[in-house]
Amino acid sequence: MLEKVIFAGFGGQGALCAGQLLTYAGMDAGWEVTWIPSYGPEMRGGTANCTVVLSGEPIGSPIIRNPTIAVVLNTPSLEKYEPLVAPGGLLVVNSSLVAQSDLRNDIVLLCVPANDLAVEVSAESDGSGGTTRMANVVLLGAMLVKKPIISLETVEKAMEEHLQGAKRRFIEPNKRALRRGAAYVRMLNGQAPPG
Repeated sequence: MLEKVIFAGFGGQGALCAGQLLTYAGMDAGWEVTWIPSYGPEMRGGTANCTVVLSGEPIGSPIIRNPTIAVVLNTPSLEKYEPLVAPGGLLVVNSSLVAQSDLRNDIVLLCVPANDLAVEVSAESDGSGGTTRMANVVLLGAMLVKKPIISLETVEKAMEEHLQGAKRRFIEPNKRALRRGAAYVRMLNGQAPPG
């Protein structure tokens, strides 16, 4: 297996975190992995992306020119990475924020209203009006159902093992967000959720 994945969005949308979770899960599953973050000078609102390479063989280069999977959280990321996705690759789009039109027909397109689903999950978790902060994990869950390179259970285990300190309080809500993204794709595909 060789998967080259890009997560991209604005700073503060969690693109780097989603990539890191996938990297930890790949490492825990025994794959060769690389994770390289890249972000603009602004902490929030600037650009943020990361590349993740998962392979069954040693990785020659962590640089990605044509990702096999791109997960985009905003319109600038769609405009930048949609042309680069390898033919036959997967493009996962946050349709809560991105209006897509005239996209390529040689790739698989998966549109997920990630912000809306994240608001639902967070409102259920804490009884508040909800927040979009877990949209990144919703998209990760959706991606892993469409292209099951690593199981959801492995990602959940990675959350438990690698989120430390104050971040541990986000483990259970993020597990629910991961499962919500997965359930959305299963619903699109007409599949029943796993028993």
